[in-house]
Amino acid sequence: MNKTKGFVLASLVALSGTTGLAGVAVAEEINIILCGDVVTPVYTKLFEEWNAANPDYQVAPELVGWGQCQDKVTTLAVAGTPVDIAYVGSRTLKQFAQNDLIVPVPMSDDEKAGYYNNVPETVTFDGTQWGIPVAFSTKALFWNKDLFEAAGLDPEVPPATWEEEIAFAKQITEKTDAAGFGMVAKTFDGTMHWFLHWLYTNNGQVIDADGNITLDSPQNLAALTAFKEIVPFSEEGPTAYEQNEVRAIWLDGGLAMLHCSVSCAGRGTEAGINWGVAPLPLGPEAQGPGTLLITDSLAVFKGTGQEDKVIEFGKFLTSPENQLAYELSEGGLTPLRPSAEVDKLVADTPHWKPFIDGIEFGGPEPLLTDYVGFQNVMIEMVQSVVTGAAEPAAALTKAAGELDQYK
Repeated sequence: MNKTKGFVLASLVALSGTTGLAGVAVAEEINIILCGDVVTPVYTKLFEEWNAANPDYQVAPELVGWGQCQDKVTTLAVAGTPVDIAYVGSRTLKQFAQNDLIVPVPMSDDEKAGYYNNVPETVTFDGTQWGIPVAFSTKALFWNKDLFEAAGLDPEVPPATWEEEIAFAKQITEKTDAAGFGMVAKTFDGTMHWFLHWLYTNNGQVIDADGNITLDSPQNLAALTAFKEIVPFSEEGPTAYEQNEVRAIWLDGGLAMLHCSVSCAGRGTEAGINWGVAPLPLGPEAQGPGTLLITDSLAVFKGTGQEDKVIEFGKFLTSPENQLAYELSEGGLTPLRPSAEVDKLVADTPHWKPFIDGIEFGGPEPLLTDYVGFQNVMIEMVQSVVTGAAEPAAALTKAAGELDQYK
Protein backbone atom coordinates (compact mmCIF):
# COMPACT_ATOMS: atom_id res chain seq x y z
CA MET A 1 0.00 0.00 0.00
CA ASN A 2 1.43 3.39 -0.95
CA LYS A 3 1.62 6.22 1.54
CA THR A 4 -1.14 8.31 -0.03
CA LYS A 5 -3.58 5.43 -0.23
CA GLY A 6 -2.77 4.43 3.33
CA PHE A 7 -3.51 7.96 4.51
CA VAL A 8 -6.85 8.08 2.73
CA LEU A 9 -7.88 4.65 3.99
CA ALA A 10 -6.98 5.76 7.50
CA SER A 11 -9.22 8.77 6.98
CA LEU A 12 -12.07 6.51 5.90
CA VAL A 13 -11.60 4.33 8.95
CA ALA A 14 -11.56 7.40 11.18
CA LEU A 15 -14.87 8.41 9.66
CA SER A 16 -16.32 5.02 10.47
CA GLY A 17 -15.78 5.16 14.23
CA THR A 18 -16.34 1.94 16.17
CA THR A 19 -19.37 0.50 14.43
CA GLY A 20 -19.71 -3.27 14.08
CA LEU A 21 -19.40 -5.38 10.97
CA ALA A 22 -22.97 -6.65 10.65
CA GLY A 23 -24.70 -6.42 7.28
CA VAL A 24 -22.18 -8.35 5.16
CA ALA A 25 -23.51 -9.18 1.69
CA VAL A 26 -25.09 -12.62 1.37
CA ALA A 27 -25.25 -14.56 -1.90
CA GLU A 28 -28.57 -14.29 -3.75
CA GLU A 29 -29.63 -11.34 -1.65
CA ILE A 30 -29.14 -7.68 -2.39
CA ASN A 31 -28.18 -6.02 0.86
CA ILE A 32 -28.92 -2.30 0.91
CA ILE A 33 -28.14 0.10 3.74
CA LEU A 34 -30.61 2.96 4.03
CA CYS A 35 -30.24 5.90 6.38
CA GLY A 36 -33.03 6.66 8.84
CA ASP A 37 -35.41 4.78 11.10
CA VAL A 38 -38.07 3.61 8.64
CA VAL A 39 -38.26 2.26 5.10
CA THR A 40 -40.47 4.68 3.19
CA PRO A 41 -43.74 3.30 1.81
CA VAL A 42 -42.49 4.01 -1.73
CA TYR A 43 -39.40 1.87 -1.19
CA THR A 44 -41.43 -0.88 0.47
CA LYS A 45 -43.59 -1.05 -2.65
CA LEU A 46 -40.57 -0.95 -5.00
CA PHE A 47 -38.78 -3.69 -3.05
CA GLU A 48 -41.86 -5.88 -3.39
CA GLU A 49 -41.98 -5.23 -7.14
CA TRP A 50 -38.30 -6.07 -7.52
CA ASN A 51 -38.57 -9.23 -5.45
CA ALA A 52 -41.50 -10.48 -7.51
CA ALA A 53 -39.55 -10.00 -10.73
CA ASN A 54 -36.17 -11.21 -9.36
CA PRO A 55 -36.75 -14.22 -7.09
CA ASP A 56 -33.01 -15.06 -7.00
CA TYR A 57 -32.02 -11.56 -5.84
CA GLN A 58 -34.28 -10.64 -2.95
CA VAL A 59 -33.78 -7.24 -1.33
CA ALA A 60 -32.55 -7.26 2.27
CA PRO A 61 -32.73 -3.68 3.58
CA GLU A 62 -30.91 -2.56 6.70
CA LEU A 63 -31.78 0.72 8.39
CA VAL A 64 -29.03 2.67 10.13
CA GLY A 65 -29.58 5.98 11.92
CA TRP A 66 -28.46 9.13 10.13
CA GLY A 67 -25.66 9.75 12.61
CA GLN A 68 -24.08 6.32 12.05
CA CYS A 69 -25.11 5.48 8.48
CA GLN A 70 -22.07 6.75 6.60
CA ASP A 71 -19.77 5.36 9.29
CA LYS A 72 -21.16 1.84 9.04
CA VAL A 73 -21.02 1.75 5.24
CA THR A 74 -17.41 2.94 5.38
CA THR A 75 -16.39 0.44 8.04
CA LEU A 76 -17.78 -2.49 6.05
CA ALA A 77 -16.07 -1.38 2.85
CA VAL A 78 -12.67 -0.77 4.44
CA ALA A 79 -12.86 -4.10 6.29
CA GLY A 80 -13.41 -5.96 3.01
CA THR A 81 -16.95 -7.03 3.91
CA PRO A 82 -18.96 -4.54 1.87
CA VAL A 83 -22.70 -4.18 1.64
CA ASP A 84 -23.99 -4.51 -1.95
CA ILE A 85 -25.39 -1.00 -2.25
CA ALA A 86 -25.79 1.88 0.16
CA TYR A 87 -27.10 5.40 0.53
CA VAL A 88 -24.09 7.75 0.79
CA GLY A 89 -23.30 11.41 0.47
CA SER A 90 -22.09 12.01 -3.10
CA ARG A 91 -19.19 13.97 -1.59
CA THR A 92 -17.59 10.64 -0.57
CA LEU A 93 -17.66 8.96 -3.99
CA LYS A 94 -14.21 10.02 -5.18
CA GLN A 95 -12.65 8.87 -1.91
CA PHE A 96 -14.37 5.49 -2.16
CA ALA A 97 -13.51 5.11 -5.85
CA GLN A 98 -9.84 5.97 -5.58
CA ASN A 99 -9.48 3.40 -2.83
CA ASP A 100 -11.06 0.76 -5.11
CA LEU A 101 -14.07 0.26 -2.84
CA ILE A 102 -16.90 0.98 -5.29
CA VAL A 103 -17.56 0.27 -8.97
CA PRO A 104 -18.53 2.78 -11.66
CA VAL A 105 -22.19 3.18 -12.50
CA PRO A 106 -21.91 4.74 -15.96
CA MET A 107 -24.75 6.78 -17.40
CA SER A 108 -25.66 6.74 -21.07
CA ASP A 109 -26.02 10.06 -22.86
CA ASP A 110 -29.78 9.66 -22.71
CA GLU A 111 -29.65 9.00 -18.96
CA LYS A 112 -27.54 12.11 -18.39
CA ALA A 113 -29.86 14.20 -20.55
CA GLY A 114 -32.81 13.12 -18.44
CA TYR A 115 -31.48 14.92 -15.36
CA TYR A 116 -31.46 18.63 -14.70
CA ASN A 117 -28.31 20.37 -15.86
CA ASN A 118 -25.27 19.73 -13.64
CA VAL A 119 -26.87 16.92 -11.61
CA PRO A 120 -24.73 14.15 -13.20
CA GLU A 121 -21.64 16.20 -12.29
CA THR A 122 -22.40 15.64 -8.60
CA VAL A 123 -21.37 11.98 -9.06
CA THR A 124 -18.78 12.35 -11.83
CA PHE A 125 -15.00 12.61 -11.94
CA ASP A 126 -12.52 11.58 -14.63
CA GLY A 127 -15.50 11.38 -16.96
CA THR A 128 -17.11 8.48 -15.09
CA GLN A 129 -20.15 8.31 -12.83
CA TRP A 130 -19.57 6.58 -9.48
CA GLY A 131 -23.04 6.68 -7.94
CA ILE A 132 -26.71 7.08 -8.79
CA PRO A 133 -28.27 10.34 -7.54
CA VAL A 134 -31.12 9.56 -5.17
CA ALA A 135 -31.76 12.72 -3.12
CA PHE A 136 -31.26 16.33 -4.14
CA SER A 137 -31.19 19.65 -2.33
CA THR A 138 -31.00 23.19 -3.69
CA LYS A 139 -31.16 26.56 -1.93
CA ALA A 140 -32.99 29.87 -2.33
CA LEU A 141 -33.30 33.16 -0.45
CA PHE A 142 -36.01 33.46 2.19
CA TRP A 143 -36.90 36.87 3.58
CA ASN A 144 -39.16 38.17 6.33
CA LYS A 145 -41.54 40.64 4.71
CA ASP A 146 -42.53 42.27 8.01
CA LEU A 147 -38.91 43.06 8.86
CA PHE A 148 -38.36 44.48 5.38
CA GLU A 149 -41.33 46.78 5.87
CA ALA A 150 -40.20 47.80 9.37
CA ALA A 151 -36.81 48.78 7.91
CA GLY A 152 -38.40 50.89 5.17
CA LEU A 153 -37.83 48.36 2.39
CA ASP A 154 -40.45 47.15 -0.05
CA PRO A 155 -41.67 43.89 1.53
CA GLU A 156 -42.43 42.41 -1.89
CA VAL A 157 -39.03 43.08 -3.46
CA PRO A 158 -36.16 40.80 -2.38
CA PRO A 159 -32.52 41.53 -3.23
CA ALA A 160 -31.48 40.29 -6.67
CA THR A 161 -27.73 40.92 -6.35
CA TRP A 162 -25.06 40.62 -3.67
CA GLU A 163 -24.82 44.40 -3.57
CA GLU A 164 -28.53 44.67 -2.76
CA GLU A 165 -28.37 41.78 -0.27
CA ILE A 166 -25.60 43.52 1.70
CA ALA A 167 -27.34 46.92 1.51
CA PHE A 168 -30.68 45.47 2.63
CA ALA A 169 -29.02 43.58 5.49
CA LYS A 170 -27.33 46.81 6.62
CA GLN A 171 -30.57 48.78 6.53
CA ILE A 172 -32.48 46.13 8.47
CA THR A 173 -29.74 45.81 11.10
CA GLU A 174 -29.64 49.57 11.60
CA LYS A 175 -33.41 50.17 11.66
CA THR A 176 -34.80 47.13 13.48
CA ASP A 177 -33.86 44.88 16.38
CA ALA A 178 -33.27 41.98 13.99
CA ALA A 179 -30.14 40.86 12.19
CA GLY A 180 -30.17 41.41 8.45
CA PHE A 181 -28.67 38.12 7.27
CA GLY A 182 -28.14 34.62 8.65
CA MET A 183 -24.43 33.74 8.55
CA VAL A 184 -23.28 30.16 9.11
CA ALA A 185 -19.64 29.92 10.26
CA LYS A 186 -19.47 27.22 12.93
CA THR A 187 -16.98 24.36 12.65
CA PHE A 188 -19.50 22.27 10.73
CA ASP A 189 -19.96 21.19 7.11
CA GLY A 190 -22.75 23.73 6.63
CA THR A 191 -20.16 26.52 6.83
CA MET A 192 -18.50 25.27 3.66
CA HIS A 193 -21.91 24.93 2.04
CA TRP A 194 -22.84 28.48 3.01
CA PHE A 195 -19.78 29.81 1.20
CA LEU A 196 -20.45 27.61 -1.83
CA HIS A 197 -23.86 29.29 -2.16
CA TRP A 198 -21.93 32.51 -2.89
CA LEU A 199 -19.32 30.83 -5.07
CA TYR A 200 -21.95 29.25 -7.32
CA THR A 201 -23.84 32.51 -7.70
CA ASN A 202 -20.75 34.13 -9.25
CA ASN A 203 -19.69 31.48 -11.79
CA GLY A 204 -16.98 30.14 -9.49
CA GLN A 205 -15.67 26.62 -8.92
CA VAL A 206 -13.31 24.75 -6.59
CA ILE A 207 -11.92 22.06 -8.89
CA ASP A 208 -12.21 21.79 -12.66
CA ALA A 209 -12.99 18.79 -14.88
CA ASP A 210 -9.27 18.04 -15.22
CA GLY A 211 -8.75 17.86 -11.47
CA ASN A 212 -7.05 21.25 -11.09
CA ILE A 213 -7.78 23.29 -7.96
CA THR A 214 -9.34 26.57 -9.14
CA LEU A 215 -10.34 28.03 -5.77
CA ASP A 216 -7.99 31.01 -6.02
CA SER A 217 -9.87 32.82 -8.79
CA PRO A 218 -11.27 36.35 -9.24
CA GLN A 219 -14.82 35.00 -9.07
CA ASN A 220 -14.18 33.29 -5.75
CA LEU A 221 -12.30 36.27 -4.34
CA ALA A 222 -15.34 38.41 -5.08
CA ALA A 223 -17.52 35.82 -3.31
CA LEU A 224 -15.34 35.68 -0.19
CA THR A 225 -15.12 39.48 -0.12
CA ALA A 226 -18.91 39.82 -0.28
CA PHE A 227 -19.15 37.16 2.44
CA LYS A 228 -16.93 39.34 4.64
CA GLU A 229 -18.91 42.50 3.87
CA ILE A 230 -22.20 41.06 5.10
CA VAL A 231 -20.80 39.75 8.41
CA PRO A 232 -21.44 43.02 10.35
CA PHE A 233 -25.12 42.78 9.44
CA SER A 234 -25.52 39.15 10.47
CA GLU A 235 -26.35 37.59 13.83
CA GLU A 236 -23.75 38.28 16.52
CA GLY A 237 -20.92 35.75 16.71
CA PRO A 238 -21.62 33.74 13.55
CA THR A 239 -18.82 31.23 14.27
CA ALA A 240 -21.11 29.88 17.01
CA TYR A 241 -23.92 29.01 14.60
CA GLU A 242 -24.57 26.14 12.20
CA GLN A 243 -27.40 26.19 9.69
CA ASN A 244 -30.14 24.69 11.89
CA GLU A 245 -29.36 27.21 14.62
CA VAL A 246 -29.49 30.11 12.17
CA ARG A 247 -32.79 28.82 10.83
CA ALA A 248 -34.15 28.79 14.39
CA ILE A 249 -33.34 32.50 14.72
CA TRP A 250 -35.21 33.17 11.48
CA LEU A 251 -38.21 31.16 12.64
CA ASP A 252 -38.20 33.18 15.87
CA GLY A 253 -38.44 36.43 13.89
CA GLY A 254 -34.92 37.61 14.72
CA LEU A 255 -33.48 37.40 11.23
CA ALA A 256 -34.55 39.05 7.97
CA MET A 257 -32.83 36.89 5.32
CA LEU A 258 -31.26 33.47 5.03
CA HIS A 259 -30.35 30.88 2.42
CA CYS A 260 -32.36 27.71 2.96
CA SER A 261 -33.82 24.61 1.32
CA VAL A 262 -37.52 24.34 0.54
CA SER A 263 -38.09 23.03 4.07
CA CYS A 264 -38.07 26.63 5.30
CA ALA A 265 -41.34 27.26 3.47
CA GLY A 266 -43.48 24.98 5.59
CA ARG A 267 -41.60 25.74 8.78
CA GLY A 268 -41.87 29.48 8.19
CA THR A 269 -45.62 29.24 7.75
CA GLU A 270 -45.96 27.11 10.90
CA ALA A 271 -43.95 29.71 12.83
CA GLY A 272 -46.17 32.56 11.60
CA ILE A 273 -43.46 34.24 9.52
CA ASN A 274 -44.70 36.42 6.69
CA TRP A 275 -42.09 35.09 4.30
CA GLY A 276 -41.14 35.28 0.66
CA VAL A 277 -38.72 33.19 -1.37
CA ALA A 278 -36.61 34.09 -4.39
CA PRO A 279 -33.50 32.89 -6.23
CA LEU A 280 -30.21 33.41 -4.41
CA PRO A 281 -28.84 36.90 -5.09
CA LEU A 282 -26.21 36.99 -7.83
CA GLY A 283 -22.62 38.17 -7.97
CA PRO A 284 -21.20 40.32 -10.80
CA GLU A 285 -19.90 37.32 -12.81
CA ALA A 286 -23.07 35.22 -12.58
CA GLN A 287 -24.43 33.80 -15.80
CA GLY A 288 -27.87 33.16 -14.33
CA PRO A 289 -29.59 31.86 -11.17
CA GLY A 290 -27.29 29.54 -9.25
CA THR A 291 -27.21 27.35 -6.17
CA LEU A 292 -25.12 24.67 -4.52
CA LEU A 293 -26.29 21.29 -5.82
CA ILE A 294 -26.10 18.67 -3.08
CA THR A 295 -26.96 15.06 -3.86
CA ASP A 296 -26.90 11.84 -1.96
CA SER A 297 -26.37 8.72 -4.03
CA LEU A 298 -26.63 4.97 -4.15
CA ALA A 299 -23.09 3.58 -4.31
CA VAL A 300 -22.43 0.03 -5.53
CA PHE A 301 -19.62 -1.60 -3.58
CA LYS A 302 -16.89 -3.77 -5.05
CA GLY A 303 -16.20 -7.37 -4.09
CA THR A 304 -19.70 -8.78 -3.64
CA GLY A 305 -19.65 -10.85 -6.84
CA GLN A 306 -22.98 -9.52 -8.05
CA GLU A 307 -22.17 -5.93 -8.91
CA ASP A 308 -23.91 -5.96 -12.30
CA LYS A 309 -27.20 -7.14 -10.82
CA VAL A 310 -26.90 -4.58 -8.03
CA ILE A 311 -26.41 -1.80 -10.58
CA GLU A 312 -29.58 -3.01 -12.30
CA PHE A 313 -31.37 -2.80 -8.94
CA GLY A 314 -30.05 0.69 -8.25
CA LYS A 315 -31.23 1.93 -11.64
CA PHE A 316 -34.63 0.32 -11.05
CA LEU A 317 -35.03 2.26 -7.78
CA THR A 318 -34.01 5.53 -9.41
CA SER A 319 -35.79 5.24 -12.76
CA PRO A 320 -37.63 8.46 -13.63
CA GLU A 321 -41.03 7.18 -12.52
CA ASN A 322 -39.83 5.52 -9.33
CA GLN A 323 -37.51 8.37 -8.36
CA LEU A 324 -40.26 10.97 -8.77
CA ALA A 325 -42.62 8.94 -6.60
CA TYR A 326 -39.92 8.82 -3.91
CA GLU A 327 -39.23 12.57 -4.15
CA LEU A 328 -42.88 13.54 -3.93
CA SER A 329 -43.39 11.26 -0.94
CA GLU A 330 -40.47 12.86 0.90
CA GLY A 331 -41.76 16.42 0.42
CA GLY A 332 -38.54 18.39 0.89
CA LEU A 333 -36.43 16.92 -1.92
CA THR A 334 -35.76 18.92 -5.06
CA PRO A 335 -36.67 16.77 -8.10
CA LEU A 336 -33.65 15.40 -9.95
CA ARG A 337 -35.28 15.42 -13.38
CA PRO A 338 -37.60 17.78 -15.26
CA SER A 339 -41.04 16.39 -16.06
CA ALA A 340 -44.66 17.34 -16.59
CA GLU A 341 -45.29 16.37 -12.95
CA VAL A 342 -42.60 18.79 -11.78
CA ASP A 343 -44.11 21.53 -13.93
CA LYS A 344 -47.43 20.88 -12.22
CA LEU A 345 -45.75 20.97 -8.80
CA VAL A 346 -44.35 24.43 -9.55
CA ALA A 347 -47.68 25.64 -10.95
CA ASP A 348 -49.60 24.37 -7.92
CA THR A 349 -46.96 25.41 -5.36
CA PRO A 350 -45.14 28.49 -6.75
CA HIS A 351 -42.60 28.66 -3.93
CA TRP A 352 -40.87 25.69 -5.60
CA LYS A 353 -39.83 27.78 -8.62
CA PRO A 354 -36.60 29.34 -7.21
CA PHE A 355 -35.33 25.92 -6.18
CA ILE A 356 -35.73 24.64 -9.74
CA ASP A 357 -34.51 27.80 -11.48
CA GLY A 358 -31.20 27.83 -9.60
CA ILE A 359 -30.17 24.42 -10.96
CA GLU A 360 -29.25 25.60 -14.46
CA PHE A 361 -26.15 27.53 -13.36
CA GLY A 362 -25.57 25.75 -10.05
CA GLY A 363 -22.55 23.69 -9.10
CA PRO A 364 -21.93 20.42 -7.25
CA GLU A 365 -20.25 19.66 -3.97
CA PRO A 366 -16.67 19.28 -5.20
CA LEU A 367 -15.38 15.70 -5.28
CA LEU A 368 -11.93 15.38 -3.68
CA THR A 369 -9.92 12.43 -2.38
CA ASP A 370 -10.41 13.33 1.29
CA TYR A 371 -13.70 15.06 1.85
CA VAL A 372 -13.10 15.75 5.55
CA GLY A 373 -9.71 17.30 4.81
CA PHE A 374 -11.26 19.45 2.08
CA GLN A 375 -14.12 20.48 4.34
CA ASN A 376 -11.77 21.49 7.15
CA VAL A 377 -9.68 23.67 4.83
CA MET A 378 -12.79 25.46 3.61
CA ILE A 379 -14.15 25.98 7.12
CA GLU A 380 -10.84 27.40 8.31
CA MET A 381 -10.78 29.77 5.33
CA VAL A 382 -14.29 31.06 5.99
CA GLN A 383 -13.78 31.42 9.73
CA SER A 384 -10.53 33.31 9.29
CA VAL A 385 -12.33 35.90 7.15
CA VAL A 386 -15.48 36.08 9.29
CA THR A 387 -13.43 36.72 12.45
CA GLY A 388 -11.09 39.20 10.74
CA ALA A 389 -8.02 37.02 11.26
CA ALA A 390 -7.27 37.07 7.53
CA GLU A 391 -8.16 39.13 4.49
CA PRO A 392 -10.10 37.35 1.72
CA ALA A 393 -7.26 37.29 -0.83
CA ALA A 394 -4.73 35.79 1.59
CA ALA A 395 -7.23 33.29 3.00
CA LEU A 396 -8.24 32.15 -0.49
CA THR A 397 -4.65 31.67 -1.66
CA LYS A 398 -3.75 29.73 1.49
CA ALA A 399 -6.76 27.45 1.17
CA ALA A 400 -6.14 26.79 -2.53
CA GLY A 401 -2.58 25.71 -1.76
CA GLU A 402 -3.74 23.37 0.99
CA LEU A 403 -6.36 21.75 -1.24
CA ASP A 404 -3.75 20.50 -3.71
CA GLN A 405 -3.08 17.47 -1.49
CA TYR A 406 -6.74 16.43 -1.72
CA LYS A 407 -7.44 16.78 -5.44
